[in-house]
Amino acid sequence: MLKAYQYRLYPSKAQERKLDATRETCRRWYNDLLAERKTAYEERGETIGKYEQLRRVKDHKAASPWAKVVHSHVLQVVVSDLDQAFQAFFRRVKTGGVLGAKAGYPRFKGCNRFDSFGFKEYGNGFKLDGRRLRVSGIGRIAVRWHRQIEGTIKTLRLIRKASGWYACFTAEYEPTALPATGKDVGVDVGIASLLTTSDGDTTPKQGWYRREQAKLRILQRRVARRSKGGSNRRKAVVALQRQHEHIGNQRKDFLNKQSHRLIVQYDRIAVEDLKITNMVKNRHLAKSILDAGWGSFVARLHAKAEEAGRVVVEVNPAYTSKDCSGCGYRFEQLTLKDRWIDCPRCLLSLDRDHNAALNILKRGGQLRWNISSSMDGLFQEAAGL
Repeated sequence: MLKAYQYRLYPSKAQERKLDATRETCRRWYNDLLAERKTAYEERGETIGKYEQLRRVKDHKAASPWAKVVHSHVLQVVVSDLDQAFQAFFRRVKTGGVLGAKAGYPRFKGCNRFDSFGFKEYGNGFKLDGRRLRVSGIGRIAVRWHRQIEGTIKTLRLIRKASGWYACFTAEYEPTALPATGKDVGVDVGIASLLTTSDGDTTPKQGWYRREQAKLRILQRRVARRSKGGSNRRKAVVALQRQHEHIGNQRKDFLNKQSHRLIVQYDRIAVEDLKITNMVKNRHLAKSILDAGWGSFVARLHAKAEEAGRVVVEVNPAYTSKDCSGCGYRFEQLTLKDRWIDCPRCLLSLDRDHNAALNILKRGGQLRWNISSSMDGLFQEAAGL
């Protein structure tokens, strides 16, 4: 498996200037490649592919004094990044875009819209030198090693954020499965409570973005009052970016801890297969849904489950809150304001989200039984043949 590790870098002033110069060289190279593809298609109807542009790297290094000091792998990664942008564009064209919007043709990158460059092979352009990271054309950069890298390092990407520079390593390693616990759980994500399990455990909503909205308003107004192009405006923009980065880090850390807790405690986790892009069309709930990070939570569950040998099942979310988990009675008049259910048929009385989590667990178990039955049928058919 591949796993990513991110570490904070502490470059010197001279190294930071070299990092910015390399990033700017990559940005201009990216725009040149995009212009080449765009012009070829619009004027001649030709399509220029990835490998054709990769062959131009050598000529570009010879012609450009700025590219001459940049490692060739860095320029090759830029070509791959542009090709990935086009592949994503073609995919969105086929699926109709996101939320009904246009597919989004790859755009030219301004000086504030290109924030990373990478190396594709350890030992060829970058390597670890003691406690520091040696990068071709940059030097030995100080790194805060807050945890050990497991496995074999494959690639490196240097990323500029509002708070500074970061090194993102990709390592290949053999995962170790966690010991079985014999427990299954259903998890309901919501707005009143962030997480509710079928065991009755609840995680209250955090509201990271809403908590910081007052400070964000002040920082945004400060940016709006500054003159465009001035140094004070750049400082105000960086302060606003750091605040948004802080909010994102809070959300990421909390969701990582919650997903890790579930992976350690349970062998099988059932969640709803929610269509979040459709749900955020509701302007009354969109901010709360996006602030909760449901999609990020499920994605982290899948990633951690694959590493730990656990199973995550996504079930149909229809009527999980309106169906009684005890007898199946459907509450037709149930609204979002109703947070407690009382079943008139089986007299079940419990929290709405807890009831939904129990229904999710049941559907997850039924899905497992259906899959097992289908596999048994295939094996029997094969044996008969």
